[in-house]
Amino acid sequence: MAGPIYQLYMGRATEAWYQISEEEQKSLLAKVRDALEKVGGKTVIQCNTAWSSEQWHWFGIEEFPDIEAVQKLSEGHMELDWYRYFEGVRMLGTKWEPS
Repeated sequence: MAGPIYQLYMGRATEAWYQISEEEQKSLLAKVRDALEKVGGKTVIQCNTAWSSEQWHWFGIEEFPDIEAVQKLSEGHMELDWYRYFEGVRMLGTKWEPS
């Protein structure tokens, strides 16, 4: 599969997120941003949906150079215990230009 991989994600914080200090929250978010950059990924957009959805509080799109970068980021999330603090859904895709 050639070309960039795009990841759509929708998420919300778990109760564990609200139990850690604001400093710990900022530190974890910084580590996740660093992990994204380290694998060559970038954020295309992040959107607040808390005002329009009770299920998902935000969504975003990230761009990765290849599937291996997506897999490496997922490993980084697991090392940071990310899934303890957030739950969500993801969808991967490639750019589509209908003919």
